[in-house]
Amino acid sequence: MLVHSRTGRWGAWALFAVLFVPLFALPLLVILAASFSTHWSGAFPSGPTTAHYAAATRGESLQALTTSLVTAVTASVIALTVGTWAALAATDLGRKGKRLLDALFMLPVAVPSVVVGLAVLVAFSQPPLLLNGTRWIVILAHTILVTAFAHQSVSAAIRRLDPMYEQAAASLGARPSYVLLRVRLPLLLPSLNAAAGLCFALSMGELSATMMLYPPDWLPLPVRVFTATDRGSLFTGSALAVVLMAATLLVLLAVSRIRTKASYR
Repeated sequence: MLVHSRTGRWGAWALFAVLFVPLFALPLLVILAASFSTHWSGAFPSGPTTAHYAAATRGESLQALTTSLVTAVTASVIALTVGTWAALAATDLGRKGKRLLDALFMLPVAVPSVVVGLAVLVAFSQPPLLLNGTRWIVILAHTILVTAFAHQSVSAAIRRLDPMYEQAAASLGARPSYVLLRVRLPLLLPSLNAAAGLCFALSMGELSATMMLYPPDWLPLPVRVFTATDRGSLFTGSALAVVLMAATLLVLLAVSRIRTKASYR
């Protein structure tokens, strides 16, 4: 820690606990407790049960989780590919070109996601590219929303790269494609993994744009959580939310292990 005295460290940990527990941990713990309850008793949920999880892990709920996973993985792969390609291409542009490219990628993040959903709905509801009513319009919206984060993450990693590695490979006769595939991308692998995890997590939790676009046969889990709570089924919605959090955390932990191994290469 940056605090070197024992008293300072205890104070820093106490401040962290005071800020973290009520702002971050307590709401999630309440959701977890509600997912195992049948009713509220005073200030706390009560009536222990696991019936909500039985409903949250089968049938339409399980299909919604699968839909969210497929959407998030597909959107993350596309976003990482496009964002990385743009970040690598920007190295050959001037300062103004880089700023323009950064602005274009950050534009969807600078506006509410519901605006992005509306824009996608209007743009792809008529020929020649009719995506409205299909799963692809949801995947496209998620890709647009998360590509900016992939681009910014990879761009920052490229700026930190030591050019001596590429120059050494080029001086030994390596072709540009070889330098890219065997030198540059391996050095960027930890940042690529981090960007992939961020894109996945953001896509798994996206709701606003999805609410405007999803067809009946492609209903992601956040939408199902919203509809359950909107109908007053708070305990079922809490169980669905816990399942969503658990699935996201498991994937992020797997990505973190890959990133850790890549860091030691």
